[in-house]
Amino acid sequence: MNSIWTYAPGMDLQDKSLTGFTVEASDGTVGQVERQSDQPGAHHFVVDTGVWVFGKSLLIPAGLVTHIDPAAKVVTVARSKEEIKAAPRFTVDSQTTDPGYLADVGTYYARLPAPAHH
Repeated sequence: MNSIWTYAPGMDLQDKSLTGFTVEASDGTVGQVERQSDQPGAHHFVVDTGVWVFGKSLLIPAGLVTHIDPAAKVVTVARSKEEIKAAPRFTVDSQTTDPGYLADVGTYYARLPAPAHH
């Protein structure tokens, strides 16, 4: 399931930075985008969760994004905070290009039931 690593059709993010945007899960705020990767086939962003998950950043594949509001600087994702928190742990920057880690993250999200659409 490679589509987990690409933005939904119609989301034109060419040369657009999401850094500093707030990430909203289906049940509340996850954190802020720290940085993003536009590596072909592995689009994702790293979110600083602040105190919600103590000292933890999370890697979120682009395929989870359902909406981007540039005016409000908000990225909405189609998962709950618990689902995102339970994803394979992101600990070092080199993981953003580690095929094994990215495969683990992709497999984790692919195994979850389809998100409910509002």
